[in-house]
Amino acid sequence: MSQMHQLSACPGCEEPLDTGDLFCGACGYDLSAVPQPPDDHPTVAIAVAPRAASAGSPAVGAERGDPSPAATAALRFDDPPSPGTPAEDFALASPDEAPPADPRSPEHQATPPAGTPLGGKLCVACRAGRIDEDGYCENCGHAQPRERDHMEQELDAVAAVSDRGLRHHRNEDAFALSTTALPDGSPAVVAIVCDGVSSATRPDEASAAAASTANESLLESLPRGTHPQQAMHEAIVAAAESVNSLANDPVQAMEHDPQRNSPACTLVGAIVASGLLVVGWVGDSRVYWVPDDRTAPPARLTEDDSWAAQMVAAGLMNEAEAYADDRAHAITGWLGADAYELEPHTASFKPDRPGVVVVCTDGLWNYSEAAQEMARVTPADAAERPLHCAQVLVGHALDGGGHDNVTVAVLPFHVPPQGAGSAYGTA
Repeated sequence: MSQMHQLSACPGCEEPLDTGDLFCGACGYDLSAVPQPPDDHPTVAIAVAPRAASAGSPAVGAERGDPSPAATAALRFDDPPSPGTPAEDFALASPDEAPPADPRSPEHQATPPAGTPLGGKLCVACRAGRIDEDGYCENCGHAQPRERDHMEQELDAVAAVSDRGLRHHRNEDAFALSTTALPDGSPAVVAIVCDGVSSATRPDEASAAAASTANESLLESLPRGTHPQQAMHEAIVAAAESVNSLANDPVQAMEHDPQRNSPACTLVGAIVASGLLVVGWVGDSRVYWVPDDRTAPPARLTEDDSWAAQMVAAGLMNEAEAYADDRAHAITGWLGADAYELEPHTASFKPDRPGVVVVCTDGLWNYSEAAQEMARVTPADAAERPLHCAQVLVGHALDGGGHDNVTVAVLPFHVPPQGAGSAYGTA
């Protein structure tokens, strides 16, 4: 490896690389198959040479404030040199010289071993081995990219994006989106976002189970006419039971470290139905309200179950001091068999203007904690393009460092027409 040139990013997916990497950790690209870069000339500044500039015309370099004489002599001209002037041109490759072979081309890819099923999934690293049930290549043993590393979903009135981030080895977040109809035929839109607790065992399974169960519970109760706030409470209780059941699986428990905590996750959800906005949560995932009219104030609609929030609520610290503490993100409420006590929080709102509801994990709000900051990074056309909005917000977290998994759901909220009323009163 000491004789190989060092790449700064993967040629396949542009993931940053570390010194000594033989394969890309994100997509499995075989870095040893990348050809050595040809010797090249450095890029030179383009400027108008003195002989090419007309009288009184400034050089290009001068227009950009470059006083250096070298900048005006760096331009290469293609016209023949003047008689008696030695040719000074760039070295050109011979037309007969073949370019380096691309290892990704079909003729340079390894032939699948005998017995590989036709159309079966091949290893992204060696391009020959079959992938086993655990996601590893049976030929070279390389781990394959997981399906949950990046997920996107869009329905008519809601969208969500989830990403592994830049530091974690897997995505422990999960989300569920759905739409249904209330008894009067009006639509109800649901978004559930869960964040697996990394210090617990099987956090990815916990978040997936909680998101799926809460969503299914709401799809059963809302069409029956259950008030959305009561339906949200019941959904959180059902989600907690599904996470608790993971700890009761003796086979899975034996396969994992028995000394670690039981599977656990946070949960936050939102329902838009009949002119109401209902939110529910346990943990430190959040819901933000961002009005379409950005002159109107945005708001955070949830309160964290965390050490920092407790310090602020008790008046022992201000918010800036609390969230700067190393203990800030220690959660005091979660779903899981070893939770102290399940206390689902729910709230109901009736916005008087259109806007979007941003449901997210701390992988996003760590980079835009205040409601004003969240509104500032939310695209102005979020209500018309919720998926694009979710993509932009996830990109904002990744640009900020991507230290955690990040999941965002975006629900547009439209004010009912005058006189339409609501099937429910505010709570």
